[in-house]
Amino acid sequence: MRINWLYTILFAGIFIACDNDKVYLDQPLDLQLESALSKASETGDPSFFILPDSKDYQNIPQDPQNRITGAKVRLGNLLFFETGIANDPTHPDAKGTYSCASCHVPSAGFRPGAAQGVADGGIGFGENGEGRDKLSVYEEWELDVQGVRPLSVLNVAFVENTTWNGRFGSTGVNVGTEDRWELDHALEVNKQGFSALETQNMEGLEVHRMDITEEVLDDFGYRTYFDAAFGDWSADERYSKKAAAFAISAYLRTLMTNKAPFQEYLKGEKHKMTEQEKRGALVFFGKAKCYHCHKDKNLGSNDFYALGVNDLYQAGRVFDTSADDPRNLGRGEYSGKTEDMFKFKIPQLYNMGDAPFYFHGSSKTDLRSVVEYFNDGIPENPNVPQDQIARQFRPLNMTDQEMEDLTVFLETGLRDPDLNRFAPTSLPSGNCFPNNDADSRNELGCN
Repeated sequence: MRINWLYTILFAGIFIACDNDKVYLDQPLDLQLESALSKASETGDPSFFILPDSKDYQNIPQDPQNRITGAKVRLGNLLFFETGIANDPTHPDAKGTYSCASCHVPSAGFRPGAAQGVADGGIGFGENGEGRDKLSVYEEWELDVQGVRPLSVLNVAFVENTTWNGRFGSTGVNVGTEDRWELDHALEVNKQGFSALETQNMEGLEVHRMDITEEVLDDFGYRTYFDAAFGDWSADERYSKKAAAFAISAYLRTLMTNKAPFQEYLKGEKHKMTEQEKRGALVFFGKAKCYHCHKDKNLGSNDFYALGVNDLYQAGRVFDTSADDPRNLGRGEYSGKTEDMFKFKIPQLYNMGDAPFYFHGSSKTDLRSVVEYFNDGIPENPNVPQDQIARQFRPLNMTDQEMEDLTVFLETGLRDPDLNRFAPTSLPSGNCFPNNDADSRNELGCN
């Protein structure tokens, strides 16, 4: 018995020693990373990069004229996926077949699963939104598509001016550009003084041919949701596109990727990131200096840079865009300033690996090629003048191992694995979502 007891002590000591060795061996990397995070942080503390909880409404950035409430979030959640509000399509065949989520698919990181998003006039879904195509009765110019790839709406609460060229919102970089609002009917909404999300969504419901009708309110049962969310509004405004836009905006502000390994790491769960993810994070916040541009809490920023990537018309089979598309000009399309030409917003980086298309023109189809593009520092688009290219875009001299580590950090370290928690289980209309056309219903298993 005594021998057995001694063996027990011996083996326990060995296991404890091994465990302590593991902690000791991991510690230098953690200390390096925490030091790099502190230097990169606006506050000098790694906790700066912690995203708020999705239900912590008080600490989520919001428009003071549209305070987040549970009732607004619930309504906005449903409306974002509701194909029943697609009431103004160009052709009757598309009525009730698309939603906001047609171009912002949860499983694709709230982006399109294809190179280009197609709302009105689209058909099909595939497995991850990659099967979206053109409905046969539509001419190409009739489709509701954009000449740039739709941005992810994850962590969008931290975006002060939305879209690739930052055209929406009356604050931030748009202060002093009020004259531009007179030149584009779509930008008149900026005059109302709301934040970018509310502003863009008010315009978006018009652009994407959606409406809140009596059918939506009564046949689909949404009136009670609007009453709960906007009971203090007059009847004229309570059931309006403005109310719908405010609800959708409140919902979008709650889309926080706080289950990503990097977020868990920041909150003290060091083991939630692998050693390779940590090494990649150290490259991101160290040698590669990615954080110089991706510096906000969502690892994006409200800055604009020209990187010389190809445009969407060069991405293969896409619709209604060309070399003459003014959206190829980026911020310059909005401001009209020479110095802004070909500059695009710095996007947030969470869940970027969920759909294989990157940059405004979907010019790269895997994250490793994105990393290599930045490492090489060589513009690919001959239409972008060299003097417009960001000075930060230059060779980074990363090794193959550093590039691989950085790729893994971007692909898995920043991936929230449970984005489906932000999607409803069903809609009051009973419609299939995110699309409700016959092909999509079959592919999504709704029939």
